[in-house]
Amino acid sequence: MKILHGILRGTLLALLAAAIVGAGGTALAGQNCEARRPSLDSIRRDLALAASVARQLDDMAQRDGTKVVFIARAGQDLGQHGLRYSHLGIAYRDDAALDGRGAWRVVHKLNECGSSRSTLHRQGLAEFFGDGLYLHEAGVVALKPAIATRIIGQLKDDSLLAALHEPRYNMLAYPWSGPYQQSNQWAIETLAMLVEPSVASRATARDWLRQQDYRPTTLQIDPLQRLGARVATAHIAFDDHPFGRRMGGQIDTITVDSVFAWMERAGLGGAPLRLRTLPPPVSPPKVAPARTVMQTT
Repeated sequence: MKILHGILRGTLLALLAAAIVGAGGTALAGQNCEARRPSLDSIRRDLALAASVARQLDDMAQRDGTKVVFIARAGQDLGQHGLRYSHLGIAYRDDAALDGRGAWRVVHKLNECGSSRSTLHRQGLAEFFGDGLYLHEAGVVALKPAIATRIIGQLKDDSLLAALHEPRYNMLAYPWSGPYQQSNQWAIETLAMLVEPSVASRATARDWLRQQDYRPTTLQIDPLQRLGARVATAHIAFDDHPFGRRMGGQIDTITVDSVFAWMERAGLGGAPLRLRTLPPPVSPPKVAPARTVMQTT
């Protein structure tokens, strides 16, 4: 399986045109699967966030040596569940990109809208934040330097990143067993494989996550909500969850918020950061060179 590589739009006009035309086969994760035409203002805000996050990550790289981060976006309002972010990716700095100027790349898993299938993508920050946001901010956890140094090269290997990818998508996939996989689940199972050489399957990745004390989020979803979700959407299923907990309305799944808390607790990363759009840096005014006055005698 190949990772789909995103093509960064060169101009705001191209982004707007693509949004207005609205092609089918959209890939989404952490957002509502519905037809949306973003406004010019929302596209500007998305691009401004992406540019600002890139500058802030570059500052972290120069100041702290940050090379790899878990990065999250808020594609929908999950406040009723006590959650802030909806979708997780792994971002790394590719120093060779853009003719040696460097750029941040994000690898992540996306659900094909209206289906129960998913694909892996490698994108720039403008594309990652360009799918329509509920909150214009990024959640970031920087991996510990030793871990980042060990895995950054592996993050460029498409075949390796696809090793634990399961195309059967379920937005509420059970963390510890079952055939499905959601986007946040792919990210931490892949992290397990990259960090621990003995992890060679989803089963051993799940074992490692248990050993590292990962704790999923338990959502309270009553039977009528489950029935409505299962009937109305192709990307939600509950048959992988233990019967007793399912009947009790307790749905355990992997959320960004639980991953961020776990990474700091397990010593894999630093404290979660919220990166918002900052004003672009102001260049100092150019001072005209002093005029030389020739003197005559």
